[in-house]
Amino acid sequence: MLSSLFKPVDFADCPGWRDDQHLEAFRAFVRSAERVQEKPYKSGSLGISFEALAPIFADSRETIVESDGEARIFFEKWFRPALIDNTEAVNGFVTGFYEPEVVASPVRTARFTVPFLRRPADLVDIDDNNRPEGFDPYFAFAWQTPAGLVEYFDRPAIESGALEGRGLEIAYVESQIDAFFIHVQGAARLKMTDGRLHRITYAAKTGHRFTGIGKILLESGEVAPERMSMQSIRSWLADHPDKAQALMWNNRSYIFFREADVDDATMGPIAAAKVPLTGGRSLAVDRLLHTFGTPFYIHAPDLKAFGGERFARLMIAQDTGSAIVGSARGDLFAGSGDVAGEIAGGIRHKADFYALVPRVLLAADR
Repeated sequence: MLSSLFKPVDFADCPGWRDDQHLEAFRAFVRSAERVQEKPYKSGSLGISFEALAPIFADSRETIVESDGEARIFFEKWFRPALIDNTEAVNGFVTGFYEPEVVASPVRTARFTVPFLRRPADLVDIDDNNRPEGFDPYFAFAWQTPAGLVEYFDRPAIESGALEGRGLEIAYVESQIDAFFIHVQGAARLKMTDGRLHRITYAAKTGHRFTGIGKILLESGEVAPERMSMQSIRSWLADHPDKAQALMWNNRSYIFFREADVDDATMGPIAAAKVPLTGGRSLAVDRLLHTFGTPFYIHAPDLKAFGGERFARLMIAQDTGSAIVGSARGDLFAGSGDVAGEIAGGIRHKADFYALVPRVLLAADR
C-alpha cells in the first residue's frame, strides 16, 4: 500500500516542471530500465514497488525519445507527482556528492603512502539469517574468526596497520585528507603516475556507523553554521594537522574498494543501483524507504550551484548512503572532478521532494 506521506498533486504544481530538460532524466531512467532486466530492484517500504515500475521500465526500453518534450510526455503518461509530506521534524533537505579525481601511484613510494584497500577475505556479509545474538543490528558486515562472527576492525585500527601485509592495496595517494573524502564519497577516479586513468568504487565497508565530522566541528564551534561546507571541513583539516587524524577517526566506518575501468569519461561510477551515475540527474535516497529507479522532482529554490536561478530538476534514484536517512532526504550527484567537487561541497539546502508515483498505484488506492 502506498504511504500516506505521498500527497498527489498535478505536474502544474511542480515549480518549473515544463522548463526542465527531461531528456537527460529519461536517459538516466533508461539506464536503470536496462539494469533491471538482470536483477529487479528491491521495493522500498513506502509503497512505490518494483512491480509497479516494471512496465514503465519496459516501455522506456521500447520507446524512442529524442527531445525534452517527448521525454516529458513519457513521464506524464506513466506517473503522477506526489509531494512528500515530511513529518520527520525537519524539512526536506538535499546535500551533494561527487566522484573525486586524484593523482595516485600503483606502488607505495616516499610521496604516495596512503593506500586504498580491497575487500578482505575474512569480511563477510551478515543479515537476519546469520547475525549473532546480541550483534548490533546496524551492521551488514562482520569478521569471520574461528570463534565466530565479531565486529570488524574500524578506521583507527586499519589506519594504524591492522590489515598490513595482506596484499590488499590497490593504489596509494599522497594525502590522508584526500583519502578520507574519497571514503566519504565512495568512489574516485585515479590519475595513475604510469599514465592510466583508473577508477575505484565501493566494494564493502567495516559496518560501523558513519559519523559526519562536519557535525562535530559545528557542535564544537570550530566552524560556523553559515560557513559549513565540504570545503570548510577540508580547510580545517589542512589548517590543524595535529588534530586532523583524531577528528577523522571519529568516523569509524571504513570503506573497501574494487577496481573498475573508465569506459565513458562523461559518466560517473557504477553505484548502488548498479548503473553509472549521471551528473545532475542521479539521486541518492534512503533505499529502505524508496525504490531505485523512482523519479523524483526536486525543487530547491535557494540552490543555484548548478548554474540556474533555482534548482528544479527531475532526478532518478540510483544510489544510497549511510547519511541519507528519511523520506525527504537526498544527495545530488554533481559529476566527477574538481568542478563537480566545488558544486557538491556547497549543497546543503532545504528542498521539496515530489516523487513520481506510478499512476496504477494511485488508482489502486482510490
